[in-house]
Amino acid sequence: MDSRLNAFLERADAVLARLEPLLPAPRQVIDWDQCLAARWQREGRSGFLLPLEVSLDMRLSDLIGVDKQREQLARNTQQFLDGLPANHALLWGARGTGKSSLVRALLAQHAKAGLRLIEIERDHLADLPRVVEQLVKLPQRFVLFCDDLSFEAGESDYRVLKSVLDGSLEQAPENVLLYATSNRRHLVPENQSDNENWKRVDGELHPNEAVEDKIALSDRFGLWLSFYPFSQEHFLDVVEHWIGELASKSGLQWQWDEELDILAVRWATGRGNRNGRCAYQFARYWVGLKLLERQA
Repeated sequence: MDSRLNAFLERADAVLARLEPLLPAPRQVIDWDQCLAARWQREGRSGFLLPLEVSLDMRLSDLIGVDKQREQLARNTQQFLDGLPANHALLWGARGTGKSSLVRALLAQHAKAGLRLIEIERDHLADLPRVVEQLVKLPQRFVLFCDDLSFEAGESDYRVLKSVLDGSLEQAPENVLLYATSNRRHLVPENQSDNENWKRVDGELHPNEAVEDKIALSDRFGLWLSFYPFSQEHFLDVVEHWIGELASKSGLQWQWDEELDILAVRWATGRGNRNGRCAYQFARYWVGLKLLERQA
């Protein structure tokens, strides 16, 4: 009898050893006093919040030339933190102009006041009600952040977001807000064919229902912030700022001159754009090069 029992237990252990890698790992409850950010991770038909290690080195003062957008979003966020009415926000415009950086800078600014950030991908927006359920009655304030939100022609997923914004999210607890970034103001491409059925009735212009349906999505966001391509002067100001920041951290002595001006413009021309990301990349290139020369 003992031999049969031992054989059964050995076989059971072998089966469990083979099944264990296939089972989902146990999820620990997030300590939001210590964790500042998380990402919604889809798993099967459900999902979970994955804690993230985030850097708080991005400051609001690092965002040069977008003063109006920075002030408006900062004010909206402060209202949110103070328990006052605040709006979901859509940050749209040219790439690399500081949309995502502004949201990260707000986290660094207000983390001690209880602000937390949760990243959620566009394809997982239908899970927003599940995310919100986990945040009810928590003392912290949560910004649900969807970066690079857009929908291609023919996709109907944007209707899911419309229903979520009008339904479950607006009925969410007061400690939840949605911030999204996009290169498109209306999130969905507008085609010439969408305008073919516009008509005039008694002097009033009636747009095609397809156009109304698409525009209505961005209308769900109460706050729109527009980000535009940098002028050359704006670009050089951002380059100078980041070179100063990186040089001060490494003890590099430097000064702005005409040669540096030409190198920065040439770098941007080679990339085909002038924006904050390009300026930061050039600053890292130039400061790194000077530090390497100093070592040599």
